[in-house]
Amino acid sequence: MNPTPASAPVHLSGPLLQDDPAKVYREMRREHGSVVPVLLDGDVPAWLVLGYRELHQITGDPVLFSRDSDLWNQWVNIPDDWPLLPMIGRKQPSILYTVGERHRERAAMLITALEAVDPFELRGYAEKFADELIDGICPRGSADIVAEFAMLLPVRVLARLYGFADEEGPALVTALNDMIDGRERAIAGQTHLFTSMTELVAVRKEKPAEDVVSRMLADTSGFTAEEICQDLMVMMAAGHQPTADWIGNSLRLMLTDGRFAASLFGGRNSVAEAMNEVLWEDTPTQNVAGRWAARDTQLGGRRIRAGDMLLLGLQGANSDPQVRTDGSALTGGNSAHFSFGHGEHRCPFPAQEIAEVIARTGIEVILDRLPDIDLAVPAASLTRRPSPWLRGLSELPVTFTPTPSLGGRFA
Repeated sequence: MNPTPASAPVHLSGPLLQDDPAKVYREMRREHGSVVPVLLDGDVPAWLVLGYRELHQITGDPVLFSRDSDLWNQWVNIPDDWPLLPMIGRKQPSILYTVGERHRERAAMLITALEAVDPFELRGYAEKFADELIDGICPRGSADIVAEFAMLLPVRVLARLYGFADEEGPALVTALNDMIDGRERAIAGQTHLFTSMTELVAVRKEKPAEDVVSRMLADTSGFTAEEICQDLMVMMAAGHQPTADWIGNSLRLMLTDGRFAASLFGGRNSVAEAMNEVLWEDTPTQNVAGRWAARDTQLGGRRIRAGDMLLLGLQGANSDPQVRTDGSALTGGNSAHFSFGHGEHRCPFPAQEIAEVIARTGIEVILDRLPDIDLAVPAASLTRRPSPWLRGLSELPVTFTPTPSLGGRFA
């Protein structure tokens, strides 16, 4: 498809992608082709890549399409209080913005630290915290599963794996949400998260334990405490909010789509199928910032200049009609989606496994404890949080038969 040169850029903010992103991406693709000119907050220009083939090309060529944000040709126009700075930072010493051999060394450090997580302990933590959260709502007969369960579970499990005290979880949830949503409290959220990570790293340097942070500090590749703190922030942000939205979006699908009704009556295979369907059709991570062109080039019929920023439109690529010729058909076990990225900067496989265990365990505990769970409002009334990056529900009100709590069975 040939893009229309005269087409005006699309504002990638506000409620644009909240209600019906599939429709928006179709209209963008029809109007602009597979590479869409967009404007971020403050009318900052960028390119949103919606083509499956083009996204594969970008993520597979880290030299031409670099992760080095210092290349960006718009830094002169970016104020210090720009709300998207936490997600598009300059000179951030984290793995997200490291390239070449140093990136590969850091990725190896993270993978080693995460691979050592005992899968039985991981599931045990997820079950323990999920049961505690359900204990808090099951006697009432109604709840908001997003606010009272999904938004609390992943960070509690991750905090335990990393070495945080359990009581630090709620403040970490607030900070992460503020940072990722890209609004007025984004920078404050980033500051709290970095301070918490710095304090934890300092403690573990003096007193190592059996946790992810201690294993990262034991790595002999010579990473600084600040680099490790930055990588922990990346891991926490990438591991918590998308996993929380994966839980919420999967439950929404199971409660509103008759094809997954078996999930609500003990069909555990259907839970996995629903979760995979969400990664194709309603992926938590919609867009990722970003890549920066190392030189002038062409992509999808567009002229990309050196220093231009390209946003990875993961959901747009997942729904590309070139690869999804029948968008209404279930995807089955097909995992060729972009929801975990692609190339050397994709989400490490151990991190994907941890997220899947947390999400699936959380959903299964809900179905075990609240077997007659049902949506409390019309499906059409459900709303999404205002974020250009992630797609998650603002709330998921449900009803169920009240049941007694387990009374500290896992204490």
